[in-house]
Amino acid sequence: MNDLSLATSQVPAHLKGKLDGVGRGNENVGSNIIVPRLKLLQKASNEVDKNHAEYVKGAEVGDFLNGLTKETLTELYCLSLHFKVEWAVWRNIDLGGGYGGSFATETEAKESIAAQEKPEEWSIKENHAHLILLKNPETGALDPSPVIFDLTGAKLATSKAWNSKIGLQGGDRFASLWRISSKAVTSKTGFTYMNIDLDCEGWAQKEDYEAAELLYEQYAQTSYS
Repeated sequence: MNDLSLATSQVPAHLKGKLDGVGRGNENVGSNIIVPRLKLLQKASNEVDKNHAEYVKGAEVGDFLNGLTKETLTELYCLSLHFKVEWAVWRNIDLGGGYGGSFATETEAKESIAAQEKPEEWSIKENHAHLILLKNPETGALDPSPVIFDLTGAKLATSKAWNSKIGLQGGDRFASLWRISSKAVTSKTGFTYMNIDLDCEGWAQKEDYEAAELLYEQYAQTSYS
């Protein structure tokens, strides 16, 4: 049994009705959890390379990968809870890659690189972290916890466009439902990579909006990276 299989296994009779809420023993956990990050898989992603140790069975270029559960999705339906700019530290992909963490300021990111054994192997990228709440299009159910959807590099323009569209709608950021899919884009230099398409599906349903409101209050004031 893997670490996350309990989430999808059948609940035994003696536990039915007892899995809602915080749960005894978890009172002090608060924000001390890992918020999964979603990754848009590219041709160079380790997860699509069958010869790499990080390969994920069934993962394909253009899929969205949950970094914690390793689940892949071909498209996303979500409410956007919160947004912030981070400065992410990455190891050169030619040297094997590697995520060195995200920081609130570029200065903090530079300090992190300076502390590395080989600082020249690391670089800093501006990252837009979108905290989103996924909705299952088949069942209509919202996930109980949000995930972080990272947009960086060439995808920053798309991120800014998404922010603009949400702002034009007015009201809370999580008042609308969005569909996100992937598409192949060719740069001016002829390099092809995967970017995203955004479509607003309409206003959030009442119960979804209220659930998102509670999660926003829980996460917006914490460091959820």
